[in-house]
Amino acid sequence: MRFSESRNTTRWIIISVSFLIISLILWNTYTFFQIFKNEERLKMNLWANAQKTLINADENTDLDLPLNILNNNTSVPVMLTMYDKVISSVNVPDEILADEKKSMSYLNNLKNENEPIVIEYAPGKHQEVYYGNSALINKLKYYPVALLLIIFLFGALIYNFYKTTKMATQNKLWAGMAKETAHQIGTPLSSLIGWVEILKTEEIDQSITLEIEKDIERLQTITDRFSKIGSVPVLEEQDIVAETLNTYEYLQSRFSKQVTFSYHGPKEPVLVLINPTLHSWTIENLIKNAIDAMKGKGTLDLQIEQDAHHVKINVKDSGTGISKKQFKTIFEPGFTTKKRGWGLGLSLTKRIVEEYHSGKIKVLNSEIGKGTTFQILLNKKV
Repeated sequence: MRFSESRNTTRWIIISVSFLIISLILWNTYTFFQIFKNEERLKMNLWANAQKTLINADENTDLDLPLNILNNNTSVPVMLTMYDKVISSVNVPDEILADEKKSMSYLNNLKNENEPIVIEYAPGKHQEVYYGNSALINKLKYYPVALLLIIFLFGALIYNFYKTTKMATQNKLWAGMAKETAHQIGTPLSSLIGWVEILKTEEIDQSITLEIEKDIERLQTITDRFSKIGSVPVLEEQDIVAETLNTYEYLQSRFSKQVTFSYHGPKEPVLVLINPTLHSWTIENLIKNAIDAMKGKGTLDLQIEQDAHHVKINVKDSGTGISKKQFKTIFEPGFTTKKRGWGLGLSLTKRIVEEYHSGKIKVLNSEIGKGTTFQILLNKKV
């Protein structure tokens, strides 16, 4: 418990420090951006003063410094206007100046980027200097966006790694628990087998011992199922119809007559690569889930369909139904609508079908108050 709490504390410290570093980087970027903006503003003020000096110059005016200032602007786009008409420009592409519409559109963009600088070169006479951001400012402006995008991608990568690691840990835990359960069941099961042999030597109705043997065989099947979870199961070429019906008919004999069972499907063998024990577990989980949804009373229909490449097994019930937003979440570990459920049945079913048998399982359709149909899709043996 202390180790878990310590690890969580460390994780939050790392997240907090990372957030602080990111905030400092963004703040510094914004500060640099404002500094450069102010420097460019000062530079354009000098440019406007130089332009004013040039307008008011006479034969005694020294023009070397103003001309030097005007000619040194090689990065900031400028449009000089008078009475809303462009009279000169600097660092503006010729193709824009050649088209009046493009020129006015470019001017409007400059108006939106920065406040104009007014040159009052004589009483009541003035010109306006509209300027845009330099290439450096534009790059710096988009730098925080690029930084945030990189951070987002990096965070997504870390989250994906963390989630994958967590899932792998959970899978190992469930596999370990499953194998330990199989081991724990094995000891009393061996003892029960011995007791049955003793009962056979006594004058006891054979039908009693036969039923006990069936239940023992059932326990052996359950033990075998748990022992196979977490390891790579051996797939065998089996008749999917016969294997499915074996489990279906066994459960039919064990449940109340208030549940009406029916079957629709082929009678001839259909070969599929499966692990019989795990496939039996899949069908059992779906049938038990259907009967729980019907609260022990209703109709349950098993359908097996096939085409050239696939076999479809549909388990249809007349239960309470599932809302569409739960179609995917019902297969997640821990999801359950039962008060005492663990939420592992459908999760294990999905793992068996998709990871072990390379198939697909989904909610084919469902309607609240009318029932649900689950479908398993498996590849046929060609």
